[in-house]
Amino acid sequence: MLLTATRIHNGKHWLPEGAVIDVAADGMIAGIHTAIEEGNIQHYDGIVCPGFVNVHCHLELSHMKGAIPEHTGLIPFLKQVAYTRNNYSEEQKQSARTDAFNDMVANGIVAVGDIANTLDTIALRELGKIHFHSFVEAIGFSETPLPQFERTESVYRLFKEQPSLQKTLRQSIVPHAPYSVSQQLFSLIDKFDRNALLSIHNQESKAEDEFYLTKHGPVRELLQAVGIDDSFFKPSGKSSLQTYLHWLSGSHPTIFVHNTFTTRADIEVAQTLLRNVYWCLCPNANLYIENTLPDIDMLRRECNTICIGTDSLSSNHQLSVLAELKTIKQYYPDIEWEDLLRWATHNGAQALQMEDIIGSIEPGKIPGLLLIDPDKSNKVTILA
Repeated sequence: MLLTATRIHNGKHWLPEGAVIDVAADGMIAGIHTAIEEGNIQHYDGIVCPGFVNVHCHLELSHMKGAIPEHTGLIPFLKQVAYTRNNYSEEQKQSARTDAFNDMVANGIVAVGDIANTLDTIALRELGKIHFHSFVEAIGFSETPLPQFERTESVYRLFKEQPSLQKTLRQSIVPHAPYSVSQQLFSLIDKFDRNALLSIHNQESKAEDEFYLTKHGPVRELLQAVGIDDSFFKPSGKSSLQTYLHWLSGSHPTIFVHNTFTTRADIEVAQTLLRNVYWCLCPNANLYIENTLPDIDMLRRECNTICIGTDSLSSNHQLSVLAELKTIKQYYPDIEWEDLLRWATHNGAQALQMEDIIGSIEPGKIPGLLLIDPDKSNKVTILA
């Protein structure tokens, strides 16, 4: 099949006007031509781009759509998730996960970095419709976190035993967040696999840095409310990121998620200490929970590895990468679509270590092909 469009974004930049993509029956890119005068060429009005990569999602929370009101702030939000996530039947949870997964497919998402605290999403991986990297979260703010880590490892092992089928299925053990993972647990995660791809909820709230700076504020109140003894914790007087990165090996490729209150100094430390760093934005979730956004202009100046996530339906109205891009464009109108689409495709594929398969329109890859017209519509049409 030969196709062209008003504009074609190859995952990295715009292709020259008149470029034609040669797509095999299985979706593999057979070639890209600057111009073809002969042959049956299908022309589309709009933008053709690779399939989207959702770098951060919580499919297992899909049953909580609309359960928590907007603008609560992160700490009250977390409390409500903890108190209510299990107040549903298994049938309700499974149905919601399946619907959310199908919506992601329909929204042109070809790969997902999915947060897993349980095995709830293992059946969705078996469907073979989306490439998965399951980030199996370790949680435990304790001096003796080995029991928590062993439970996490048991989930990880079951994911790892799952056959890869026709899609990429990967997994790694990761820290949930600086306020829910002790230095001792960070150490266990690090030693388990010093080269593992990590993902961490980072600086989503001012309260996170406040706890590391002074050991006061809403994070400490949350720990006390759930009965966690934090007497062992000594504040560093530095931001959370500038503290916990010294507890991890620099060999980890790392995805920092949210970054709502991340500073230029934090970025410099991360990019100095770590081998590969990616900054994942989930703007609709940030607005839903904290009603604020990261300093995206600052992030653009300091790094070129921004990628996109949707977070969960407990903190979002939809799982759509295009919707996230349109929100960024609304608040930062000077950001060009060329950059936004690169964040949503090529950069996301690099972040999940899948750039050899997806993320860009290049011969030999099967990236998925989408037709969009973001200035006019939220519609995503899947072409291949």
